Amino acid sequence: MLEGIVISNISNLYHVKTENGEIYNCNARGKFKNDEITPVAGDRVEIDIIDESKKDGVIIKIKERTNYIKRPKMANLTQMIFVVSMKLPKPDLELLDKQLAYAEYMNIKPIICLNKIDLSKEEEIQAIEDIYQKIGYTVIKTNAKQKIQIEKLKELLQHQITAFSGNSGVGKSTLINGIFETDITEEGLISQKNKRGKNTTTQVRLYSLDQDSYIADTPGFSTFALEEIQAIDLCHYFIEFVPYIEKCQFIGCSHIKEEKCGIKQAIEAGNISKERYERYCKIYQEMKQKEEKRW
Repeated sequence: MLEGIVISNISNLYHVKTENGEIYNCNARGKFKNDEITPVAGDRVEIDIIDESKKDGVIIKIKERTNYIKRPKMANLTQMIFVVSMKLPKPDLELLDKQLAYAEYMNIKPIICLNKIDLSKEEEIQAIEDIYQKIGYTVIKTNAKQKIQIEKLKELLQHQITAFSGNSGVGKSTLINGIFETDITEEGLISQKNKRGKNTTTQVRLYSLDQDSYIADTPGFSTFALEEIQAIDLCHYFIEFVPYIEKCQFIGCSHIKEEKCGIKQAIEAGNISKERYERYCKIYQEMKQKEEKRW
């Protein structure tokens, strides 16, 4: 029996990297289906060897997960790097705020990567950086094509299992290729018709940076669903809101229409970004409408 980590899954064939660096092609025992659990990238597993010469094995146990992401399916992440393109495609800060809320909910460390900085004005980059650095988030500015800040990015990846996330075309695969100094992923193309990315990555795959550092290239998100979070709880995952929630007059304040709202007062005082609050309102209403449809 060996222990290892699932680095990919293609058509129910799992590639498991063991502690000695060997990679085995594994099937999963049927009992996992009975338990309604299947291995995913990032899972720590135990395997039995079926044929050492062919590197064939079978997964016999999935170890307890620290976290599990449903879409795309991954487990045991320690941090997520949210890649935002400054242009082509333009910055999608609403998606970024959804991603940050989800990372906070899952207790996964978020890092914001502003990519393609060569295509945007410095003041536009600085405006976004200021909003998120004030909250306390780590923001790194990169140019994947020219490998600007790639070494800094490598430092952030040490001893972590990291997922790169963001819309197609923002430069995730180019960043990963820059980190490894080889084209290990297929780079996405930008549609000239609509300036949106054409997604190329279809499966989650972990790439080993060193013995205990892995990065994941994941399918690009056209949306980022927050079904696991209730709309009324969303404010707790906009972390700069938290100190002001107790100052609201009403318990269960949505911070949208209520009077004497601590968060609205904080916005007026300049302690919370008005732009980010407006995106919160939009995301809240979207979540609320989906909840009402379920009933």
